[in-house]
Amino acid sequence: MKSYTHYLTFNTRNRQELINITAEVEEAVQKSCVKEGLCLVNAMHITSSVFINDDESGLHQDFVQWVEKLAPYGKDKYRHNLTGEDNADAHLKRTIMGREVMVAITAGKLDFGPWERIFYGEFDGQRRKRVLIKIIGE
Repeated sequence: MKSYTHYLTFNTRNRQELINITAEVEEAVQKSCVKEGLCLVNAMHITSSVFINDDESGLHQDFVQWVEKLAPYGKDKYRHNLTGEDNADAHLKRTIMGREVMVAITAGKLDFGPWERIFYGEFDGQRRKRVLIKIIGE
């Protein structure tokens, strides 16, 4: 069995951003030479997310508004922020949007359903963070 590891690094301009990382994941799959297997994509920080959905700007705005309603930003809203942090909302948003995705690799390519793409969701940005791509298979 083959194994391949690759890291993506992000330092977003904004506190919250949704970034399509499908092309970078596809490139890692190609470099891995795995024809049949699995690809794990994992946000390695507790205030960021990786998820699969449609690459449509209206939907992305809906996601941002939805998670903001569920976990609004505010320094005085959360016990976590009493520790000197101001990112409790980002921890909650990450939990809502998910930590990782797993995609099958078939014939050397990500085996997506229609319109599926992989996204990095940043909820406490403007600093360096990583995403792990781990590929295993034959």
